[in-house]
Amino acid sequence: MEIVKATDNDIKIIVRLALLLWPDNVESELKMEFSELIQNKNAVFFLAKEESEAIGFAQCQLRTDYVEGTESSPVGYLEGIFVTKEFRGNGVAKQLLSACEKWAKSNGSKEFASDVELENNVSLRFHLNNGFQEANRIICLTKKL
Repeated sequence: MEIVKATDNDIKIIVRLALLLWPDNVESELKMEFSELIQNKNAVFFLAKEESEAIGFAQCQLRTDYVEGTESSPVGYLEGIFVTKEFRGNGVAKQLLSACEKWAKSNGSKEFASDVELENNVSLRFHLNNGFQEANRIICLTKKL
């Protein structure tokens, strides 16, 4: 298994995996968003590959706005991480996270952050098991005007 930095040529693969993580998204919109992000020096995608087959991905960005619980800027931020079911529990996500952390550190980050939906206990356990500490819990609200 290897972790590689994704390129323009990997957009379709990233979108396919991202739709498994975020099924409510629209393929064409993700493709457009990811095509822009992959060109952005403050963003990166990593792919986990097993015998040239993509089995997972991680999306990381540098955030310069306030990030809950941090004290510096920029902050490396794990925007999303996903490993296909058959490869879970084998350290793949940990290796993807490590690649993101190294990238963020090499780009001036002294801190790394992420978020988890309140009911996503699997993701929370992953984060806590990989050195994250809970900073806060919030419920976001909206209304139409």
